[in-house]
Amino acid sequence: MLKKLQIFLLSLVALVAAVPALAASGWTAYEPESFAAAQAAGKTIVVDVHADWCPTCRAQQPTLEKMRADKRFAGVVFVKVNFDKDKDFLRAHRIPRQSTIVVFKGRNETARSIAETRPDKLSAAVLAGL
Repeated sequence: MLKKLQIFLLSLVALVAAVPALAASGWTAYEPESFAAAQAAGKTIVVDVHADWCPTCRAQQPTLEKMRADKRFAGVVFVKVNFDKDKDFLRAHRIPRQSTIVVFKGRNETARSIAETRPDKLSAAVLAGL
């Protein structure tokens, strides 16, 4: 039991150390267990599949940040999926490229936007999934 607790605590420390920018912005880094728990709880989840090197992803960020701060998104879980690292997620949800935004209600995908940078179109796509 003590060993499991130590492993959990070390994992938690590593996660917190790895995502300070995400935590500060209100985004959660993708972790399979927490994503599955949010789905099982029936939460609405906005997933941003991004890559740090992607100019389209950078262009989407201001719109996504505005949505995250909007009252209509209270209670929505915002998750960043790293296109270069989270390959299992990409395969499971058939996501072939970065700059893909996916909305889930529980386990059901309700909206998807690929490479959209126009704020009105991106917002409309995400709102349609709520």
